[in-house]
Amino acid sequence: MASTGLQLLGFLLSLVGLAATVAATLMVEWKKQYQGKTHRIHEGLWMSCSGYERTTCELYQSLLKLPTEIQATRAVMLLSILLSVVAVLVSTVGMKCTHFLDGRPESKSITTMVGGILFIIA
Repeated sequence: MASTGLQLLGFLLSLVGLAATVAATLMVEWKKQYQGKTHRIHEGLWMSCSGYERTTCELYQSLLKLPTEIQATRAVMLLSILLSVVAVLVSTVGMKCTHFLDGRPESKSITTMVGGILFIIA
């Protein structure tokens, strides 16, 4: 089993990855289009923004009208966030610096490994 410092470093890096995944999911700049020199349109997974001097954003009204690639990307990003949250919980239980499963070092090691595998899948 890795040292406590390495476990904490890996855990913090995975939290940074989770935060970046959430930020990327919420961003509007997934697709950019320019019409002319000044008018721009940004499309994200949840809303579309357009503007000339001032940008206005509108949420997508219907899931059924969205293109398949946006629906698929939404599903994959949300699944990644869900798996990452589960991995955070599982990894927290298995880390050396926590008191969960204190009398069972083999169980803690397996739990930590499962959490790491979940992070890799996410």
